[in-house]
Amino acid sequence: MRRIMITNDDGIDASGIIRLAQAACEYGEVWVIAPLHQRSAASHSITLRQPIDIYPYDFPVEGVKAYSCSGTPADCVRVGSLSVMPYKPDVVLSGINFGYNAATDIQYSATVGAAMEASFQGYRAIALSEHLNGCHEVTDKFLKEVLDEYIDKDTGSGRVININFPGCSLKECKGILRDRKTSKSAFFRDRYKVLEKLKDGGIRYMVDGILNLQGEPETDFAALIENYISIGIVRNIE
Repeated sequence: MRRIMITNDDGIDASGIIRLAQAACEYGEVWVIAPLHQRSAASHSITLRQPIDIYPYDFPVEGVKAYSCSGTPADCVRVGSLSVMPYKPDVVLSGINFGYNAATDIQYSATVGAAMEASFQGYRAIALSEHLNGCHEVTDKFLKEVLDEYIDKDTGSGRVININFPGCSLKECKGILRDRKTSKSAFFRDRYKVLEKLKDGGIRYMVDGILNLQGEPETDFAALIENYISIGIVRNIE
């Protein structure tokens, strides 16, 4: 039986991690170790100079052993697999993230960061994300199909499988594109707007991205814009 760890960066109460845990129960013994609160864009950061608190958690999926973690998603993988679980996981599933983790956004993604940590620790790893518009039709239809295909796939150290589901209706979805390259573009071209002037010369800024819908051919970005499920390998240190 597979030993499956699940984490995310949206927090242990997020609907995405609950739906992923429900699906994963078909594949083996499931452990959820996830941040207590929202930790998006934490990338691959880990906690070194503060303690990490782990608590048993009343998770709404029967049979799942669940724990909340005060640390980052990468912390969840580290402390979860090295101390909380009595044995190492065979595979770590990170997600289902609320919002795409594709193109250059991958470098900020704590969903992908947690999957990378899993790969560094020697576990198979899959990051899963979907559009943040709340339409789950494509994800719910194809989740089992992609897990059947990839849950046992060994990509090697420093590599993770990155899966993104478009937010279109099932009727509009054109299918699955595999082996997508990571786009060098981004869904938002960032800029910062001034919120207010502060005393002593300070200025308070807030990120204010401009939507971009131009992706290079054969990339994850282009696949999602065209309403395909995008699957690719993300590489880090190998």
